[in-house]
Amino acid sequence: MDESSPFDAIRGFEFGGTSYKMADLTVLEEEGLCELDRLPVSIRVLLESVLRNVDGETITAEDVRNAASWEPEVPNVELPFTPSRVVLQDLTGVPAVVDLAALRSAADREGKDPTIVEPEVPCDLVIDHSVQVDYFGTEDAYERNVELEYERNGERYRSLKWAQQAFDDFRVVPPGTGIVHQVNLEYLGRVVHAREQNGDAWLLPDTLVGTDSHTPMIGGIGVVGWGVGGIEAEAAMLGQPITMKLPEVVGVRLTGELPEGATATDLVLHVTEQLREVGVVDRFVEFFGPGVANLTVPDRATIANMAPEQGSTISMFPADEATLDYLELTGREEQHIELVREYLDAQGLFGEQNPEYTETVELDLSTITPSLAGPKRPQDRVPMGDMKTHFRGLVHGEFEDELDDIDEDALTRWINESSAPDEDRPDPDLPEPDIGDLDHQVEVDVNGESTEIGHGSVVVSAITSCTNTSNPSVMLAAGLLARNAVERGLDVPAYVKTSLAPGSRVVTEYLEASGLLPYLEDLGYNVVGYGCTTCIGNAGPLPEPIERAIDAEDLWTTSVLSGNRNFEARIHPKIRANYLASPPLVVAYGLAGRMDIDLEHDPLGTDDDGNPVYLSDIWPGADDIHAAVHDSVDSSMFEEKYAEVFEGDERWAALDAPTGDVYEWDDSSTYIREPPFFREFPLEKPGVADITDARTLMLLGDTVTTDHISPAGPFTREQPAGEWLVEQGVEPRKFNTYGARRGNHEVMMRGTFANVRIENQMLDDVEGGYTIHHPTGDQTTVFEASRRYRDNDTPLVVFAGEELGTGSSRDWAAKGTDLLGVRATIAESYERIFRDNLVGMGVLPLQFVDGDSWESLGLDGSERVAIHGLDDGLDVNDDLTVVAERADGSTVEFSVTAQVGTPAAVRYVENGGILHLVLRRLLSEKEVED
Repeated sequence: MDESSPFDAIRGFEFGGTSYKMADLTVLEEEGLCELDRLPVSIRVLLESVLRNVDGETITAEDVRNAASWEPEVPNVELPFTPSRVVLQDLTGVPAVVDLAALRSAADREGKDPTIVEPEVPCDLVIDHSVQVDYFGTEDAYERNVELEYERNGERYRSLKWAQQAFDDFRVVPPGTGIVHQVNLEYLGRVVHAREQNGDAWLLPDTLVGTDSHTPMIGGIGVVGWGVGGIEAEAAMLGQPITMKLPEVVGVRLTGELPEGATATDLVLHVTEQLREVGVVDRFVEFFGPGVANLTVPDRATIANMAPEQGSTISMFPADEATLDYLELTGREEQHIELVREYLDAQGLFGEQNPEYTETVELDLSTITPSLAGPKRPQDRVPMGDMKTHFRGLVHGEFEDELDDIDEDALTRWINESSAPDEDRPDPDLPEPDIGDLDHQVEVDVNGESTEIGHGSVVVSAITSCTNTSNPSVMLAAGLLARNAVERGLDVPAYVKTSLAPGSRVVTEYLEASGLLPYLEDLGYNVVGYGCTTCIGNAGPLPEPIERAIDAEDLWTTSVLSGNRNFEARIHPKIRANYLASPPLVVAYGLAGRMDIDLEHDPLGTDDDGNPVYLSDIWPGADDIHAAVHDSVDSSMFEEKYAEVFEGDERWAALDAPTGDVYEWDDSSTYIREPPFFREFPLEKPGVADITDARTLMLLGDTVTTDHISPAGPFTREQPAGEWLVEQGVEPRKFNTYGARRGNHEVMMRGTFANVRIENQMLDDVEGGYTIHHPTGDQTTVFEASRRYRDNDTPLVVFAGEELGTGSSRDWAAKGTDLLGVRATIAESYERIFRDNLVGMGVLPLQFVDGDSWESLGLDGSERVAIHGLDDGLDVNDDLTVVAERADGSTVEFSVTAQVGTPAAVRYVENGGILHLVLRRLLSEKEVED
C-alpha cells in the first residue's frame, strides 16, 4: 500500500472542464472502515482532512483508521487535523505576527535563512478589534473614531502591513471593513476549496481554525472551524497538524418554528442555557431535524457564533439548499456554488442528515420567548418579563447588609411587584414601598442637560457584534422598532451612550436602502465603526459626570448590547451589570433607560399627548420584518462592498510600513517589541522535572475568565502597566488598551491577573490584581510579587476552582502566566482553549480529582508547594502528587491529573511550548539540509 495514499482513496473528480483530485470518503466505506451515514457530518470532515494529508510520517494510515472508528461511545484515540486555512483578528493577530517575526529573528541569529519560518496554509487577518467608541450619537462619529483608531494603532498596523509583504499567502483586511466572523461568513468562507497543491488541482472542504473563540460562527454555512489560542494557530500556520482527541458529538434536534415576537437572539440564548446544562465542553454540536428548515442561514450563524458560550468546540449546521441560496445572496460565483453542491453531494456531506450522536438534545423552536442574558455570564438567561424582578433582586443582594432598617414586607413587594400574574399585580394606587437608597436617583449634567441616574440605569446601549449584525432580520427589526418609536415621539435619555457598529459595510447599505437608518440615527444609534467595539470591551469612556456619579454613589448601572460576552468589567470597568439582547431589545431598553423594567407591562415612555407607549405598540410584526429583508437586501450589495475588501481607505494606503524578511525591532517602542521567548534559544529541549519550593501567586474561585487573567480594555497610571508606560514617557491619555498593546510583552505581563474585578482569595474583600508575597506577608501587586519571586528563583503556581479560563481565546492569558514565572496551574476544571494555550506555553495545567478543591483541602495560599512525579517524565493525562507544606511544618498531600491529553501536548510541555518545538524542528531540519 502506498503510505502517502492508503486505501487508494485519492480519486479524480471532473467539473467544469477541469480534472481535480479529491480524498474520496466513500472508499473508506467500501474498505469497511466505517458507515458514512452513521458518522456525524463534522466527523466526516475531520476524516477527509486526515485522509487527504497522509504522508506516512506525520500522518499515517493508522490515523485514518482512528478517525474512521468514531462511534457514539467515542474511542479514546487522537487524530491530527490540518485546517485548510487560518483566520485572525488584530488583537490576537498582532501578537501572532510578533511571534512569527521573533521566530524569523531567532533563525537569522542562528545564521539560517529566516524564510524557513513561513505560513504553509493561507491566512487572513481582519483588523476589527481596535476601533473604540469615543464619539457617538453624531453624524461624524465614525470618521472621528477611525481617526483616533489610526492615531493610536498606527505602529501596530504598520507591523501587519509588513507581515502582508513578508509572508506568502497572508492577506490583511484593513480597518473600517467589518468584523472577522461576519467577513468570514459573507466573503472568506468558501464551503469547498478548489486549490492547487504541488501542481495538481484539488477539491477539499473548507476548514479552519481562528484566533478568536467565535470562529465556529462559520458553522452556519456548514464549515467546520473553531477557535484556538494564537499559539496553536501559529503552529497550524507553520504546517503543524492540530492533534486532538476524537470528539464526542451532541446532536440538537430542532422542531417547530419561532413564534411571533421571538428572534434568533432569543433562540441562541435559550440554546446557550440548555447546552451549558447538558455539558458540551470539548464536544462538537450538530443541529438537525425538521426545525432547521425554518431557520435562515443568518439565524443558524447566530447560533453557531455562540458555541464558546454554549461550551462546545463547534456548533454547526450541515450544508443544504439554504446554504447555497445564502452563497448566492452574498455574491459568491454561480459556478462555485454548483461546485459546492456537486462535491459535497459526492462526499455525502450535503443535505438533510440523520447520523448517530453521542447524545441527542431536543429543542422545540415554538417554546422560545424574548430573553436577555446576564448580568455577567452569557448562559444566565433571563426572560424579558422577569427582568424587573431579576434586577431588583440583584441589587438587593448586593446591598442587603445596608438595609437593616428597611421593612422586609416593603422590600419583598418592591422586588416581586412585576412577577405576579396580571390579576394579582399590586394595586397601582398603593404608595411606593419605602426601600431606602435602593431607588435613590443622582442628578447629573450631560452635555448641558440635567438628568438622573440610579441603580439599573442603562448607561450603554450598543448594537454591536457579528453575533447579530450578520443577521438582517434582527438588524432591520431594530430599524423598524426605531421608526415606530420616533413616530410615537419616544427618545433615548441623555445619559445613555448609544452606538451602532455593523459587522460589515453591507449592513449600512441595507439599512439605508430600507429607509430605516435615519430613525436609528434620530435615537442616537449612529454608525461608530465597523468592528467589535462594545462587545470586545471597546465601549469607550462614559461621560465624566456619569462616571463620577457611579463612583460617588456606588451605583449598579447597566449596559445592554447585542453581543456574545458580558463578563465582569469587560464592557466597561465601572458598569456592574451587563446584558445580552437582540438588537430591537437593545433599542427598547435604550428608550426605557433602565433595566429594572417589565417591558411586558410597563410603558417605555409617553407620546406627545402624554399617553403611555408600550413595547407591544412599537414592536414590528414578523411580516414587516420579512418584507424589509426581502425588499432591502440583495446580492449586489455584497458584490460591491467585498470587491474592495483588501484595499482599505486613504489612511491605510498612507501607512509607511517596513519591508524585508526580518522585522526591524525598535527597543524604544511601547507597542511592538521582540518577545523574550526565543532569545538565547537552546536546540536541546529542556524536558520536565519535579517542581519544588513553589509559592502560590493567586488563589482563585470559580469561572475566572480570560478577561480576568488578561484584560483587553483600558487601564490606569496606577496599575503596573500604566506605571511602566509613564516611565517610558507615554501620557495616560495615550495608553490605549491592553488589547492594543499585545505586541509588547512588557505591558502584557504587567497586565496579567490585573483585571479590576478579579478577586484573589488570599486577600479579604480586595478586588484587582493584588496578592500576598510569602514569606514576607506583604500585600502587593501580582506583577511586583512575581518579580520578587523571580529574583529568588522561586517557581510559582496558581490555584483555581471550576471553569478556569472560560471566555475569549486569549493567548496572552497563557503567555502572561508564563512570563510571571507560573510553572503550573491547579484547578477543578478548565475551558478548552485556555488549557491548550497553557500547554502551548509549556505551563502545566493540573486538575484536582473529583471532590477535591483548594478550599476542601484547607489551603490558603501561604504554603510551600511541591509537585512530584515529573522527574521520570510526563505521560498523557499523568497522575501526579502535590504536597503543600504549611508554615508550622504540617503538610497536605493530594493527587492531580495533568491535563495534557495527547502525546503531542506532552511534547509541547517538554519543549517549553509549541513554538519552541516548531523552531527546534525548523532549525534542525535546516542543519540536516546544510
